[in-house]
Amino acid sequence: MLLQFAVVAAASAQTRAWLDRDRIGAGETVTLNVETTQPGNPMPDFSPLQRDFVVSGNTSRREFHMRNGQATVRALYGVALRPRRDGVLTVPALAVGAARTSPLTLVVASGATSAPAPARTGDNVFIESEPDDETPYVQQAVGWVVRLYSAVPLVSGALDQPAPDGATLQRVGEDAQYTRDVGGRRYMVVERRFLLLPERSGTLTLPGASFEGRGTGGFFDDLFGDRGGVLKAQARPRFLQVQAPPANAPQPWLPLHALELRYRTVPTTLRVGEATDLVVEITADGATAAQMPEVRFPSIDGVQVFAEPVKSDEGFAGGRPRVKQLRRFSLVPARAGAVHVPALKLAWWDVRTGSTRVASLPALSLKVAVASGVKVSPSASAPASTAPDGAGSPGAAGDRGGMAARLGNPWVVATVVFAALWLVTLVWWLSHRGGRAPAGGRVGTPSLQASAAGILSVDPGVLRRALDTGSLGDVAEALLALAPQPCMGMDPLRAQLADLRQRDAVDLLQRARWSEGDGRAARAALREAFAKGPRWRPAPAASKPDPLPPLYPER
Repeated sequence: MLLQFAVVAAASAQTRAWLDRDRIGAGETVTLNVETTQPGNPMPDFSPLQRDFVVSGNTSRREFHMRNGQATVRALYGVALRPRRDGVLTVPALAVGAARTSPLTLVVASGATSAPAPARTGDNVFIESEPDDETPYVQQAVGWVVRLYSAVPLVSGALDQPAPDGATLQRVGEDAQYTRDVGGRRYMVVERRFLLLPERSGTLTLPGASFEGRGTGGFFDDLFGDRGGVLKAQARPRFLQVQAPPANAPQPWLPLHALELRYRTVPTTLRVGEATDLVVEITADGATAAQMPEVRFPSIDGVQVFAEPVKSDEGFAGGRPRVKQLRRFSLVPARAGAVHVPALKLAWWDVRTGSTRVASLPALSLKVAVASGVKVSPSASAPASTAPDGAGSPGAAGDRGGMAARLGNPWVVATVVFAALWLVTLVWWLSHRGGRAPAGGRVGTPSLQASAAGILSVDPGVLRRALDTGSLGDVAEALLALAPQPCMGMDPLRAQLADLRQRDAVDLLQRARWSEGDGRAARAALREAFAKGPRWRPAPAASKPDPLPPLYPER
């Protein structure tokens, strides 16, 4: 038990590392973050970083989380890295307890190619703002970056970026902090990112960001009560020329810098009546998840296609938003043979070249096999005999000989006897139940038989077929049809279940139907929990009649 607990704890622990920026200029610093949930929260070994970086500013933070009754302590360690040279550098893998992080890549621009010095160089505090595209299209996602430079340590302050007219402005991500040498002076930089969506064409005016706060004053400022520690800065306005969508642009309108489609999972073989996953990955540079259109396969002859909810991972790279989406499709073929999955195409507008482009996935040719457990008779494809039935027919003689051989088998005789006894028992039960319908009985629902333990024996095929070939709504309808007590929704049905795993599986189903739950995980949990049929709570006993007369006369 201790060994199993240790294995489970090690499997659930997570350790990862990331940089707040993957591209910096000469003289700037970047923050390396290391997060771990290992027991004891061991500190990373930062010594391998000394070769290519100057390491400073060690910070740490711990957070306590309680989820599903399990407590987790998450530790976050951060260090500031200042590159010793230009070029493409590799942040090596770091040892964190029993785990190791993945190597990371950092691009350090040389002094000649790094960003130019801001216009207000020399001030104690100043602001610069820039977009990733100064001539965007309508509804193009524009990355807007505001940087606050401070040559003195800040005690407090507020950085504000007003929203422009004719566009929406939304803050994204957390602030990035690093140091940068500008004009021979060292500045602490606070970088804040925004998402800008122009709503109409023409000139778009973005008001300048403003800052007001306090820095640490000198000795004589504090001695004489001078308010020299008050700091203010105002950025200059910026102007963007927003272009209207071209007349020949594809619809739906999707302005991007890049778009890539690829198959993440491709099935090798399909089976009749069984669901098989086909997973597509969409990576868009210059868009958010809300801007991406819904990707669907064209109709496939002989195959039902069920789409799971989209999973999106949004980020901010290169000064603009990026999104990666996973689209899972369940393919359920209706017949055996060859299946042609048509090519998947998505048209978009390239904002760099000003032209229409199409991202596509190649067509697939898949084989559909007979469902497992189904045997095909060798004579199924043979032509039917046209000879008349009679004693002289070889087919008739063979059939009679085979029938006689089967009737002579003792197992066949025993099966027939038990079937006859079962029919007699069923007739006796129907004649002695007094004409009462079973609780929860309804037209078209499977018959239910209660046992002393409170477990109902049901036909598992109804729920199994819904899980394999139906939608999540069909699965819910199948569960409602099996309930012993009539119920109008899933909450009353859940209250009738006696098994905790089955109730948890129903909760996963509801989250997958009405929120951002995982439909695949819900189906798997339902298959496992209801493998032996639902376990219902015993029906409440009928209330005894009140021996006292009613308080008020009844009509």
